[in-house]
Amino acid sequence: MSGKHGYRKRARNLLDEAEVEIGDIIRISKGEETYEGALIPRAELSDDDHLVVKLKDGYNIGILVTEELTIKKTGKGSKPKFLCPPPPPKKSSLPKVVILSTGGTIASRVDYRTGGVRPALTANDLYSVVPELSNIAMIKTEILLSIMSENITPKHWEKMAQQISAHIHEGTNGIVVAHGTDTIGYTAAALSFALQNLPVPVVLVGSQRSADRPSSDAATNLAGAVRTAANGPFAEVVVAMHETVSDGSIIFHRGTKVRKCHTSRRDAFESVNALPLARLKDNTVTMLADEYRKRDGQRRLTSKPLFDENVALIKFHPSMNPQIIKWHVDKGIKGIVLEGTGLGHVGSQCFADVKKAIADDVIVSMASQCIWGRINMNVYDTGRELLKIGVIPLADMLPETALVKMMWALGNTENTFEAKQLLTRNITYEFTPRSVFSQAGGRKNES
Repeated sequence: MSGKHGYRKRARNLLDEAEVEIGDIIRISKGEETYEGALIPRAELSDDDHLVVKLKDGYNIGILVTEELTIKKTGKGSKPKFLCPPPPPKKSSLPKVVILSTGGTIASRVDYRTGGVRPALTANDLYSVVPELSNIAMIKTEILLSIMSENITPKHWEKMAQQISAHIHEGTNGIVVAHGTDTIGYTAAALSFALQNLPVPVVLVGSQRSADRPSSDAATNLAGAVRTAANGPFAEVVVAMHETVSDGSIIFHRGTKVRKCHTSRRDAFESVNALPLARLKDNTVTMLADEYRKRDGQRRLTSKPLFDENVALIKFHPSMNPQIIKWHVDKGIKGIVLEGTGLGHVGSQCFADVKKAIADDVIVSMASQCIWGRINMNVYDTGRELLKIGVIPLADMLPETALVKMMWALGNTENTFEAKQLLTRNITYEFTPRSVFSQAGGRKNES
């Protein structure tokens, strides 16, 4: 890293005159105000009008460069770097939990060259920076992937499912998958369908802020995920994240009913049209759902990890060109999930191309753009016409889950009729008989 990385023009000139480099302790005087701390790098794309200093209390501040500003070097500091402590000793009497690292913010740190976040930590690093894990379980770590979640594909889902299956067959008491939050819902749905008849929990966990930030939720989320994987009473695929913005509790959402609803809040996730499955508070797991699959170490896992990527999720909007549907069909698509309006509608201009797709043996299903509630295509003429054409209604299934399930159904059979049966069968709580009050989001979503 350059000695003055990220600083240019006026700011760079001031640092050069004071013979200051990144990490040095400096005193900045500006009128009657004085600041003292360590100079830290700036992002490559930042402006050239500010200096950034880490104060003694740990906070970073940006100081506008003005004519009256002066800098004095008061000490030689260390360059910013990340060092993991050695992992704590393992205790063989504790339950066995496997942590699989795939990347994402929970396995990332700030890159001071760019100001962004990049994958950096391994699963073993996560264990090292959360030493209390050594009192919860005997941890085995494995780097499965090291990519941001937007780069994860169905091929990666297959690899995850296969590795999870292998570890479960070896007798682990639970699995934790460290994953980026942006697409964690897709992966959770995929693993829910791929890993059936689970004997132990599979807990996907992420964080909204990287582990080296003071406000990070990584350690709390990871500790909660491991504790629940080790001792939780259920055996399902779930997503573990903060229930609120505070650190008081971790909430567990079913893999087929969870959606990320905020870009950056620590409580960004909600269970949609269903209660969360469970809550961890004061180191105790409380089940919130009346019906769930119980942990049973004698149960034999059934693995069906194949997915067909020739599926499209098409969101209807006013003035949508129906040629989008035709384009997908011409490209050899096997299944389409229409994300329709309200109770399950698309404009009449799409009817002919939808009908042609179904005639060409393409499965066409319908989910709603609405977050809460369920589709009912019998209410209006538009919906009834689409049902006559052959569009399959998917009740209250999330569009993301519908996309994943279509991929999974077509990956496990080449027969269109059988794929349709799989798509409409309630396999892992992806359908609920009715929408209920959401304890996680505090919103009524009854239909």
